Amino acid sequence: MLLAISDQLTAALALIELDGIARRLVLCPSDFPLEHLSFVIDRADVDAVVSDQIALGRDYPGIRCCIPCAPHVVYADYDRSTGSGTEWILLTSGTTGLPKLVVHTLASLAGAIEQVGAPESPFVWSTFYDIRRYGGLQIFLRAVLTGASLVLSSAQESTADFLIRAGTCGVTHISGTPSHWRRALMSPSANKLSPQYVRLSGEIADQTILNNLQSLYPQARVAHAFATTEAGVGFAVNDGLEGFPASLIGKSGDVEMKVEDDSLRIRSRRNADRYLGPNVEPLKGSDGFVDTRDMLALRGDRYYFVGRRDGVINIGGLKVHPEEVEAIINRHPRVQMSLVRTRKNPITGALVVADVVLEGALTTGNSQAGKLEHEIRQLCSEALQRHKVPAVIRFVSNLPVAPTGKLVRQPCTT
Repeated sequence: MLLAISDQLTAALALIELDGIARRLVLCPSDFPLEHLSFVIDRADVDAVVSDQIALGRDYPGIRCCIPCAPHVVYADYDRSTGSGTEWILLTSGTTGLPKLVVHTLASLAGAIEQVGAPESPFVWSTFYDIRRYGGLQIFLRAVLTGASLVLSSAQESTADFLIRAGTCGVTHISGTPSHWRRALMSPSANKLSPQYVRLSGEIADQTILNNLQSLYPQARVAHAFATTEAGVGFAVNDGLEGFPASLIGKSGDVEMKVEDDSLRIRSRRNADRYLGPNVEPLKGSDGFVDTRDMLALRGDRYYFVGRRDGVINIGGLKVHPEEVEAIINRHPRVQMSLVRTRKNPITGALVVADVVLEGALTTGNSQAGKLEHEIRQLCSEALQRHKVPAVIRFVSNLPVAPTGKLVRQPCTT
C-alpha cells in the first residue's frame, strides 16, 4: 500500500491502522514529485493507494483500489496477531534523480526508542520534520511508543507561526536539522518556545549552532544525533560539543561503528534491511556494515564530521568539504547561516564561493560589506588551508532549504 496523503495527522493515523495489516507500506511525503510516482509504484509492487486525493491512484496500471482516508478514528476489530510483518518503505534521493526505496520494519525503526509507557511528567514532542521522512518518523514513533503527546508541523505554516503554536501547545522536546534551527533563530518567535530538550540531526551540528541554541534556551539540554535512513540511529551526543568521542568507535553493543577510508560505517539492528527493487546496489557491505558516506577527521580524542564523500569540491586537484568551510564562516557573530559551493574557473577548474546570510541588514553600504567580507575571509584563513578559503563571498537574504530540512546544495556552473 502506498500512502500519498497531504495531511500529516491523517498519515499518522493511517500508519497506526495499517501496520501489521499491510504487507508493505510506502511512505510518500506530501512534496514527493508526482513524476516519480509511477516508478515507485512499479518498484514497490503497489496494488493499493491510500490517499486523501482519491483520484491519485487511478491513472497507474496495476493499482487494484484507491482507498480514501480522513483524519477521523473509526474503531476496527482486527486481530493483528495473524497479520503481516509489515515492511515500511522510506524514499531517499538517488543519484539518478529517481528515489531509492529503503526497506525498514517497525522493529528497526523503533530500535533506538525505549518503550517505557506514559512518563510521570508528560512530554510534548514536536519536530520540524515531516513524519514520512526518517527524522520525523523517529519523533512520531517516540511519541506513540512512550505515551507522549506530539505536535505536528505543517508545510503550509511559516517557521514563525510554527514556533508560536509549538510554544502555545507547551512543547517540551523538539527536533530538527541545524538548518531548521538556524532559520528558527532568525525569527523573533524563537523565544515563544521554552523547551526542556532540543535535538539536532540530519546535518553537521557545528559548535556555533549548539552554542546559540544553548544560549537561547539555557534551561534545555541541547543534543545532536547521528542517523541516516539506511543506517538508522547511530548515537546521540549530549555533552554540548560538536563531533563525538572517539571511544564510540570499535565499542561493542547494540550499535557497532568503525571508520574505514575516513568514512563512518555502522552495523546494528537499527539498520535498514535492503534497497527495494531489481539490480540495486547492496545497502550493506559483506561484513554487515552500512557505509554512511559521512567523512570524519580525528582531532585529539574526538571525531569531527567534515562533510559527505559525494559533496567534495575539487580545487586544482585539492579537496574541499563545503560543510567544513561553513562551520568556520558560521563562527562570525554577524553570520546566521552559510552555504559553500563552486563556480567554474578556467585556471583551477573551480572556485570556492560562499553565500552568507547575515544577522540584520547591511546599513552602511559597500564599506560595511567589505569590512565583513574581510573579517570572514580572515577567520577562514586562520583556521583553514589556503585552497579552502572562499575566493568569493556573497551576502544574500536567504538560502534554499529542501523539504528534508537540509540546505540545497547545487553547484553554480557559471
